[in-house]
Amino acid sequence: MSDTLKRNDSSMTDMSGLDDDPKVYHVRKSRMIRLVNWWTVSVIYYPYILMGAAGVLVAQVIFEAYENWDSLITVYKGYQNTLSTSPPVAIDVGWKATALFVACLWFLGHRKTSIYLLDFAVFEPPQSWKVTHEQLLEIMRRQKCFTHDSIEFMSRILSNSGTSQSTAWPPSITKCLTDENVPSDRSVDGARAEAEYVMYDIVEKALEKTKTRPKDIDILIVNCSLFSPTPSLCSMIIHKFGFRNDVKSFNLSGMGCSAGIISIDLAKDLLIARPNSKALIVSTENLTQNLYHGNERSMLLQNTLFRCGGAAIILSNKWQDAMRAKMKLLTAVRTQGEGNEAYKCVFECEDEEGHRGVRLSKKIVDVAGKAMQDNFTALGPHVLPLSEQIPVVKSYAYKYLCKRLSKLVEHKYPKISVKIPRPRTYVPDFKRGIDHFCIHAGGRGVIDGIEKSLNLSEDQTRPSREALSRYGNTSSSSIWYEMDYIVHKQNLKCGQRILQVAFGSGFKCNSAVWLCLTT
Repeated sequence: MSDTLKRNDSSMTDMSGLDDDPKVYHVRKSRMIRLVNWWTVSVIYYPYILMGAAGVLVAQVIFEAYENWDSLITVYKGYQNTLSTSPPVAIDVGWKATALFVACLWFLGHRKTSIYLLDFAVFEPPQSWKVTHEQLLEIMRRQKCFTHDSIEFMSRILSNSGTSQSTAWPPSITKCLTDENVPSDRSVDGARAEAEYVMYDIVEKALEKTKTRPKDIDILIVNCSLFSPTPSLCSMIIHKFGFRNDVKSFNLSGMGCSAGIISIDLAKDLLIARPNSKALIVSTENLTQNLYHGNERSMLLQNTLFRCGGAAIILSNKWQDAMRAKMKLLTAVRTQGEGNEAYKCVFECEDEEGHRGVRLSKKIVDVAGKAMQDNFTALGPHVLPLSEQIPVVKSYAYKYLCKRLSKLVEHKYPKISVKIPRPRTYVPDFKRGIDHFCIHAGGRGVIDGIEKSLNLSEDQTRPSREALSRYGNTSSSSIWYEMDYIVHKQNLKCGQRILQVAFGSGFKCNSAVWLCLTT
């Protein structure tokens, strides 16, 4: 057997026979010229062409000056006489013009690149994809792998989940409702079909809404945590819509529900480095292969919370797009949790019986609270007015001084140390810097916790609750369903700020702030 393999291998890699045929290497020069991308060549050599043209221009100026030297001398003497009559005016105008010219050069060289949101589109699932709570439980029963206690547990979670009776699951899973003997399809083909249906729909809508051709896209970013096929999701979109062959594509996986803002931040950095470009971002998740078939309670939550969804966003750094853009990105802040608890808070693994799923830790609320605190500490200076920032600095300074003083006297004067106050850190009012909030619809408990922490009103958390009710937890795209609700249902005005906050595995808390330009 090994000899056969060796013979096959040697025959497949033996290219000695090609050397005898000169036609293999012969290609007509005219065909080679047609293969050259002359646009790329012109872009590469553009600086040299420009320098050459400038050199020719300088040579022409010198030649003209040489030919008309006497005339230039006469003009110079007349100009010199004019300056001698009013030297202070000439000097004053001269230094002011020079200063203005230098200031303009500095501004053009150091101005911050603006990132504009042209528009976005969210996936609206067809009616055939939508199921009620009872239908979802029936799907779980027909998997014939869950115990009675597990079904009861999922039933209780569903009743308190905040989701409505019409949320979407992929047809590869729901087809068992039509025939009890037909198993759910958890294959790669089924997952790819789900991804194609969702992504193609939202990309087509986004391109149509912004009147953007596929060839106009310079950067493509797709984030999907739990499904990363080969070819990639980016390649699927490029192949379907016919993007340019030099499009910069990035496929993000394993980043959790906060991957949407990570994609925004990545697109921002790429657009800053690449002027005059457009970026397409696709945020989605895939459920076909991620239905947990075990009975461990910490891993059963994913079967009741997550739903199908997706969003496509088109960004631009072109100044001419500023007039038609919906919003402008003000800032994006990313914070990463530390420690083993944060790392294993949301963890993909296998249970004792070998069933793959995502385990959610009981400490997820505490970890998320710490991550949000760190994120908002970094976000505050970008969005809060000085009247809110100054009390924060004062409270931190007072707290630090009290802590240091307590340590200095606790050994010699323990009674005095006990009486030293333990001040609380001032919690700023983010409502003074933010007008609308898009809180990741990870669950009713997540929304309730942030509402209480930031002291938000019902109206300010309504976008998140409506997105959770109508669509469920759609992972990274949930913040765009909330943005869609704010745009169409709430009184969004020009000049108002919208904050997007999302949490993800690792553990991460990411945020982005947008400025409304047009309504």
